[in-house]
Amino acid sequence: MKPAGDTTTPAARLRRLTLLTASALVLSACASAPASPPSLTSGSAASAGLSAARLDRLSARMEQGVQRGELPGAVVLIGRKGQIAYERAFGLQDPDKRTTMQPDAIFRIASMSKPITSLAILMLNEEGRLSIADPVEKYLPEFKGLQVAVIGKGSDGKPSITLEPQRQLMTVQDLMRHTSGLTYGAASSDHPVKKAYVEAKISDMGDTNATLVSKLSRQPLVFQPGTTWEYSVSTDVLGRIVEVVSGQTLDRFVEERITRPLKMPDTGFVTPAAQGHRAARPHAEGPKKVVPNVPHPTADLAYKSGGGGMVSTARDYARFGQFLLNGGELDGVRLVSRKTIDLMVSNHLPPGTPIGPDMARFEALAPSAAMGQGFSLAFAVRTDAGRNPLPGSVGDYFWGGAYGTFFWADPKEEMFVILMMQSPEARLPYRYLLRQLVYQALER
Repeated sequence: MKPAGDTTTPAARLRRLTLLTASALVLSACASAPASPPSLTSGSAASAGLSAARLDRLSARMEQGVQRGELPGAVVLIGRKGQIAYERAFGLQDPDKRTTMQPDAIFRIASMSKPITSLAILMLNEEGRLSIADPVEKYLPEFKGLQVAVIGKGSDGKPSITLEPQRQLMTVQDLMRHTSGLTYGAASSDHPVKKAYVEAKISDMGDTNATLVSKLSRQPLVFQPGTTWEYSVSTDVLGRIVEVVSGQTLDRFVEERITRPLKMPDTGFVTPAAQGHRAARPHAEGPKKVVPNVPHPTADLAYKSGGGGMVSTARDYARFGQFLLNGGELDGVRLVSRKTIDLMVSNHLPPGTPIGPDMARFEALAPSAAMGQGFSLAFAVRTDAGRNPLPGSVGDYFWGGAYGTFFWADPKEEMFVILMMQSPEARLPYRYLLRQLVYQALER
């Protein structure tokens, strides 16, 4: 029955009802459709919810550090809510040439290479070409039969080694979370295996990743796999697994599958000679005023170290930071799924996992229960509130490089922060300062 005064025909009323229903469905779909992940655009402190006046404290402290000779120069970049809210260059880019630091300076990022190599492994994992649950020896037969060192004391009172078999085989996951039993060499250490790494020239810049694995296969492990967090050449071994599984060299895989799709043109294992003028260089530091041995970005090293061999800029690494916050996508390019990023940034250390005795050098950044932190498949991650002296959020993740670079991402605050400098001596103090001076500038 039609309402009084309605002169439309039944067919017209049906058409109107159909249009209204279709419009309602379109509006409902638009309301429920997930928002596209943010790109990374230039913004301002205010639009990103940061106080410009309070960020001046950060700028002043960085300038002060340059004037005091604590660091040669630096670039600091803050991204929040898809915007670059702060980007400043400080000091000198090349102390010898007295050139001013530029925002597009190219840095050796050392261990900030590790998250990119871990991403490569997770991409192969998604493609079913490997599983991170598999034993490493499945992909690297040289690792079959690796034994574990048990350190005792010989009759002369010096450390002695006996060997025992692995109680559980080292897995790819162990490599990613640094529970593999591998280590880094240290001539100053009392540990005979660490000294043996030095003697064997593990991580020699003239080696290939295949040579590295061959050398490691002749050394015992320092701990049983899965039992202890010991920062190590594990990610370099991951780089070799990428090569074996993909059939490409690590640098080629990273360029073709990661940095080129994400539009990170200045990130890789070497900088073209034509861009050498953009290289950031260290200055003399420490009590003896020695210039750190930081390879020049244009040095094309044979050793394509997945754990520490890459170069990058603040802007390039910012794109990587936004890609992680977006759950594996940037500017419509998806490299991995959201669930893979969830897996990547979660704590993978079993409860009660100790850290090796030499690992206290990481101080407040150590992945220890005492610091309220663990380790994911690529970097350290905060697991608890209130245990760490540095501000942050549960779930924030971070890592840095031995040459001075550092980054962290805070998903709760939709923020990432990047520090680029070539100053090993200043790296820990400025990582602490950066945390303090960024979080104090948050307004909303």
